[in-house]
Amino acid sequence: MSYELRYWQYSEKAILIEWPSVIDKNVLHDLLFYKKSIESFYDKLIVEVISGYNSLLIYYVSTIEKFYDTVFELKTLYSSNVLPGQQENRLWKIPVCYSPALAPDLNTFAKNKSLSVDEIIALHTAPRYTIFFIGFLPGFLYLGGLDSKLHLPRKNTPSLEVKKGSVAIGGNQTGIYPVTSPGGWHVIGMCPFDFFNPNAKEFTVFEPGDTIQFMSIKEYEYNDIRSKCEKDSFLLKPIMR
Repeated sequence: MSYELRYWQYSEKAILIEWPSVIDKNVLHDLLFYKKSIESFYDKLIVEVISGYNSLLIYYVSTIEKFYDTVFELKTLYSSNVLPGQQENRLWKIPVCYSPALAPDLNTFAKNKSLSVDEIIALHTAPRYTIFFIGFLPGFLYLGGLDSKLHLPRKNTPSLEVKKGSVAIGGNQTGIYPVTSPGGWHVIGMCPFDFFNPNAKEFTVFEPGDTIQFMSIKEYEYNDIRSKCEKDSFLLKPIMR
């Protein structure tokens, strides 16, 4: 599927490409294929290509001397359908502990939604969430696919400190805080794995287009996995199937 794209000069060394302003898997797949094609075709002429929900930002090594010629070349590449093969979409099984002792907002969230904690866990672990892009914080995954029954606006007053590994819901999204930071989402669980390692060659093991499914674990299982992560002091890969 091809889309009517818009091209903007973002800076003297960058071009922004925009798809229709929707959060959609078809847009995501088209965007990621185009990203791979640009990376393959331009290779050493670009610094990197950054993806968003419906955009690509291309950073070039050198100043863009002829913007319209560069855009014409990009459009030709897009319409040629010369793509680097089918992208492998991986499924990651991510353990989450939904114990109220680790999830400070879980009981309040359940009350606001008129649901039991067990119902929230069932609804939250059922979908396979799609990673649309990574941003906001290093290693923060923007996930699509949250059940509408769990949608709840962000907190009116953000928390000053949301712990690393907090699994939270804000609006129509769910995500995992990769580092301790302020945040306005409702924390309903904790994940024992590290999602960001600044000392690794690849700071995160996830990529846009991958899918995630949460698995409910007991508190003792969370503590066991977490202690192993802290002992080994490196980014452990979640179970992938």
